[in-house]
Amino acid sequence: IDFDLILAKVKELNLLAGEGITGIQLRPGGAGLRQPEALPLILYQNGMVMRDQPFRPYQDPATQQCLQDIIDGYFPSELQLHYPDGI
Repeated sequence: IDFDLILAKVKELNLLAGEGITGIQLRPGGAGLRQPEALPLILYQNGMVMRDQPFRPYQDPATQQCLQDIIDGYFPSELQLHYPDGI
């Protein structure tokens, strides 16, 4: 696993998702500032944890697909179910 490459790609995707950009959230009686929702990703020597999901070993095909999506510069396709309008 090339952790440096994965971290660099995650940083690029974070910028695309609006990291550091404050948005406006409308609410009754006014509006407020809102930061984009964080999506935790923890990389270990033998696997990873994303969001509130259980530990996933790197040998798992779904984990390999997730990492390949990131390396290819895409948000993981498995997130489409949870974020149908994008992340």
